[in-house]
Amino acid sequence: MPPTWHRYFSARQCVSTRRGRGTEADLELMVVDAPDGDALAVWDVDRDDVRPLKGEFGAAYDAVLTADGQSVLSLRDDNGSEMGHVWSIPGDGGPAVDLTPALPPYTLRGVDVARTGTRAVLTAAADDGFALWLVDTTGAGRPRRLLFSSAEAWNGLISADGLLASVDTTDHNPGLRRFAVTVVDTGTGHVTASLSDGPEGPVRAVRFSPVAGDGRLLVSTERSGFARPCVWNPADGSRIDADAPGLAGDLVPLDWSDDASRVLAVHVDAGVHRVMEFDVTTGELSRVEHPEGSFFEPDIATAHLNVWASHYGADGRVRLLHQRFDRPLSVLAVDRETGGIRPSRQAPEQVPGTRVVSRTVRSADGTPVQLWVGRPDGAREPVPLVLSLHGGPQMVTVDRYDPSAQGWLDSGVAYASLNYRGSVTFGRRFREGFIGAVGDREIEDIEAAVDVLVAEGVADPGQIFVTGHSYGGFLSLLSLGRLPGLFAGAFAHVPMADWGGGYADMNPALRSAGRMFFGGTREEKPEVYRRASPITYVTQVRAPVWISHGTHDSRTPPAQVLAYARALEAAGGDVTLDWYSGGHEGSGGDKSLADHQRMLDLVRAAGRGERWATGPVRPPA
Repeated sequence: MPPTWHRYFSARQCVSTRRGRGTEADLELMVVDAPDGDALAVWDVDRDDVRPLKGEFGAAYDAVLTADGQSVLSLRDDNGSEMGHVWSIPGDGGPAVDLTPALPPYTLRGVDVARTGTRAVLTAAADDGFALWLVDTTGAGRPRRLLFSSAEAWNGLISADGLLASVDTTDHNPGLRRFAVTVVDTGTGHVTASLSDGPEGPVRAVRFSPVAGDGRLLVSTERSGFARPCVWNPADGSRIDADAPGLAGDLVPLDWSDDASRVLAVHVDAGVHRVMEFDVTTGELSRVEHPEGSFFEPDIATAHLNVWASHYGADGRVRLLHQRFDRPLSVLAVDRETGGIRPSRQAPEQVPGTRVVSRTVRSADGTPVQLWVGRPDGAREPVPLVLSLHGGPQMVTVDRYDPSAQGWLDSGVAYASLNYRGSVTFGRRFREGFIGAVGDREIEDIEAAVDVLVAEGVADPGQIFVTGHSYGGFLSLLSLGRLPGLFAGAFAHVPMADWGGGYADMNPALRSAGRMFFGGTREEKPEVYRRASPITYVTQVRAPVWISHGTHDSRTPPAQVLAYARALEAAGGDVTLDWYSGGHEGSGGDKSLADHQRMLDLVRAAGRGERWATGPVRPPA
């Protein structure tokens, strides 16, 4: 019999669902986890029918349905490298079409389709910069470049009728990720309007009005330092702001009802979600009753603002996407007249888990930092603990289902996850807290969290391990070098270990992000890059390290992590570097289960005082 914790990885779950933009049917594009990677399916809500899609798809979370619901737009790349072309792929397995055959490979930073017709826009990052492209989802005609910028430009959107497009730009603020929204006429390619709330007030587009002929945009503003919904009319510059002065924290707009009368938003207070609706006509803000949990998950450096998010259905009802650490994603329909909630689609396999709760700790300078904490059932004394650090950095850990967290708790290991400075949904100042001093504030937050977990008797101080993916993997390695003795070991998945050494090999979008993080290139700011790099501190590392890395990773390139592992090994460190074939987003239930088993075995080995390394560090085969 397999260990009981295996059930959290083997249960097949829907991990995201995104409503199609088309008007003919109420369709949702679902991402379903599978043993060998994510699969796509179309859910016909009216018929309550789920149809698995055939075809070779790329990054499932970035994919969108065409307006007619018959095909999927998806980036195809080289083994997960995230550098490729967007293809239109029929859901019935028919021949796919490359929508940008003449372009060099690019990284996707936005994709959206009009509600009617065959127009779509792509936001592509290539070696020369960022571009917004108008394409036909059938592959007819040539792609047309609507806008180009050498500064970061993300999140291209298109109006319901396809006549307008928008993209979040930073030309007014180069080198700093505080966006303005720029609107373009898709017929002429001329910029018709832009919206910025000044150098300290970023604006992000959420979606165009769902009504054909209505060119208004739902945007997220930060005039107060915290996110607020705003409906902006590019034609005359008028705007309707949901200022919500009585709310502390971010009020994040997610969607706009099909009749353009209501906006769905989530108030985030110290990491806790509360769903609300904003009436565009009256300006009234009202709460939507719902169970505890999370209702959206922000993303960064991908094609969409959110990994998954609650939204409106075609019938005008709020369609809540609901998760908790101990409950997989389910879809709940809200009855507008009664306020009642009924399940619309539940997880096919409900695996009971352990609740993880939110609390706030104070960092070295008094900054409040949000921490998720879970203790194994029945634990009364300090136990081994794994501290998880999310990637990004401008992402966030929300109260969502996490098989790995449940796996630790089921095995008698406490679990915590920290939203360090640099995380989103805590306001602009907190989100930008890492810029210019990468690693410094995060290390302070990590140390403060560990101190609290030990003081409160949750964690055995000699058996605390740190883990994370991407930027979280970077922080895991940095913690071992700059906080020697605090952790018993680190599990770093696809980490950045040498910012300067990896700079030239990063994809163009990540090089741009690096310049923003550090205030310049590696040639311009060598000391800043050096100070932030874990490789600088290998002689101070006292705990064992396990690294899992992809052979085709273009975000955190393989060469720099190999250099770190060899440097740590040469310094006498205990380091293991495991390679897998793929890119930054290694996926699939089988790999996740195998990784967790590997980490659990290493925790137990550390408890027995055994070394982790069983041989020399080797390059990928």
